[in-house]
Amino acid sequence: MVKLIRKGVYYQNGKLIKATKVDEPAKKGTMAYKILSAHNVSNVSGKLSAKFDEITSHDITYVGIIQTAKASGLEKFPIPYTLTNCHNSLCAVGGTINEDDHVFGLSAAKKYGGSFVPPHLAVIHQYMREMRATCGSMILGSDSHTRYGALGSLAIGEGGPELVKQLLDKTYDVDMPEVVAVNLKGRLRKGVGPHDVALALVKATFKEGFVKNRVLEFVGNGIKTLSMDFRNGIDVMTTETTCLSSIWVTDEKTRDYYVQHDRADGYKELRPEEGAYYDRGIVIDLSKVEPMIALPFHPSNAYTIKDFLSRPYELLKECEKAGQKLIKKGEFKLTDKIIDGKVYVEQGVIAGCAGGMYENIAEASNILGDTEINNNDFTLDVYPSSQPVYKGLVDNGYIGKLMDNGAVIKTAFCGPCFGAGDVPQNNGLSIRHTTRNFESREGSKPANGQLSAVALMDARSIAATAKNGGAITSAMDLEYANKIKKYRFDTKIYRSRVFNGIGKGEPEKQLKYGPNIADWPKMEELKEDLLLKVVSVINDPVTTTDELIPSGETSSYRSNPLKLAEFALSRKDPEYVGRAKEVRDGGFPEGLGFDSSKTSYGSVVCSIKPGDGSAREQAASCQRVLGGVANIAYEYATKRYRSNLINWGMLPLLSDKNDFNVGEYVYIKGIKQAILEGAKTFKATVIGEGKREITLKMDALTDAEKQIILKGCLINYYRG
Repeated sequence: MVKLIRKGVYYQNGKLIKATKVDEPAKKGTMAYKILSAHNVSNVSGKLSAKFDEITSHDITYVGIIQTAKASGLEKFPIPYTLTNCHNSLCAVGGTINEDDHVFGLSAAKKYGGSFVPPHLAVIHQYMREMRATCGSMILGSDSHTRYGALGSLAIGEGGPELVKQLLDKTYDVDMPEVVAVNLKGRLRKGVGPHDVALALVKATFKEGFVKNRVLEFVGNGIKTLSMDFRNGIDVMTTETTCLSSIWVTDEKTRDYYVQHDRADGYKELRPEEGAYYDRGIVIDLSKVEPMIALPFHPSNAYTIKDFLSRPYELLKECEKAGQKLIKKGEFKLTDKIIDGKVYVEQGVIAGCAGGMYENIAEASNILGDTEINNNDFTLDVYPSSQPVYKGLVDNGYIGKLMDNGAVIKTAFCGPCFGAGDVPQNNGLSIRHTTRNFESREGSKPANGQLSAVALMDARSIAATAKNGGAITSAMDLEYANKIKKYRFDTKIYRSRVFNGIGKGEPEKQLKYGPNIADWPKMEELKEDLLLKVVSVINDPVTTTDELIPSGETSSYRSNPLKLAEFALSRKDPEYVGRAKEVRDGGFPEGLGFDSSKTSYGSVVCSIKPGDGSAREQAASCQRVLGGVANIAYEYATKRYRSNLINWGMLPLLSDKNDFNVGEYVYIKGIKQAILEGAKTFKATVIGEGKREITLKMDALTDAEKQIILKGCLINYYRG
């Protein structure tokens, strides 16, 4: 299905041709290079300092972003800023915490001149596809799945501080990324959906970091066989490959999409030059893609459904072993889902920016036909990705038909993606057309002995499974009519409800604060030397942002840094918060012989590869609020997590070994001067039962990043 080409390639006559040498001039022929260059204000070769055309956030990030920007001197939104409400849509039980955040967001849009999309109207990425993306533009979002490449917009998901920089008229600074050609060829078979293509791509690329921090550029004759919903469905999942961004060839179908959404002027043709050079290549033969299933606990843990069903006990047993390591008590079981040779699941969900699009839901309805979901052990929930999509499905009879089938139809909400909606029972297994299935992401609490699991599948095979009474089934194994009725977008829905104040700020208006919206605590500047106390050591191969700060139940506290910090590492290391507070509040340690007047003191988390997954800045800021000053890792899973550490004044240190112990101290003399001089290695002393000398490393920092760390955080840096 997927072939990886590890060296440079040319794109010629619709094919990828292996290159014999790096061709710098031909690199300029890619779509990505042209878009990045058009937004680059750097005069340094090989460096990107980008200014984006617009930015977007949802309601577990925009409060912190605006609070940070306000503390740094924000007076107005200098570029279009869209605030959506699709994560904290549900009012907190017994309180108004989430709705207070929404009121704050609307007041900010009015004061600073932004756009505000109310709860339940659209998930962030569907709204941006429908109303904001344009060909050749660049969009920055505070959600990791910010991807609009299929619409010709090079979009990047980052932590909140990177959006703050754009609000303060600063730049997004990285090395000019490499570009990887993804050549699509052939034609899909009936029953195969966008999630199947995406999961095949993620499986092939994630583990070895084949496209990490690179831009994926989709080319090839296979693109013209795919609808825009299909392209968008593949594109949004490129985040799970750990690429930086994506861009696609545009064509008449792209033009039709813009015309359909009353934005014909947003279209222009994009395609690479003949002979454009790419740093690597990927070939996906669409005709060979089969329905896929990504087993717990990662989208890359993917198999064809056919392969999975040929050895379910073996593969589910591996998942059980991984799950059992997570829980402190009780038993985690999945092999009991195998009954008479079939694998039964309790729940199916089609939702969000990946699953909730019109064509996915319409074709799922066709597959279900007249079958009633009357198996009390299986439920099917469907979340259309926006109200216009919902209305289109209603107008064409699909919603009524799904209701007759027994499916429950809900409003646009991202909860099933991050653990705030449709949480399965203990030891439950849910199949979902959503973006992620990380451990505990669906709402489990392993520290309390409660764990359930999610497998990712395309909406088509989820519908086939529902038709088969909850027994996992490939959509290719069923006969059905895959022709669907034409979708008509109704722009009146947004005109009637969205507040659009872009460029029309009213500075005299006041922000509206609820009692849970709190300012950031004071962050201290870095002194001459640094003393760290190890408060957590994690030896997992990868540590996700969900483990650093859980999703789901923490959402209501994203606007309150101190309350949110109480949840940090709660699913991975429940003792962490207490240890970190002891360091933060206990004063400088006596008896070690160090001068507190010139030595910064704080805690450090040591791990192998932290930061996979969400862009949420809180994975770093919670550590900072608790007194964290650094991370020590073998490598960082994503550029965005490393950036979050830096923007919150924490050193992203590297070590060849994770052989630290909780309670040890790490002392680095002259750290401030070393950072100023651009040092990449630091001599350090580890103090525990004895002493040992080690060398820590740190990848190069920009001049601004150096100053941010020295000042203690982004807020201090811009405040002056």
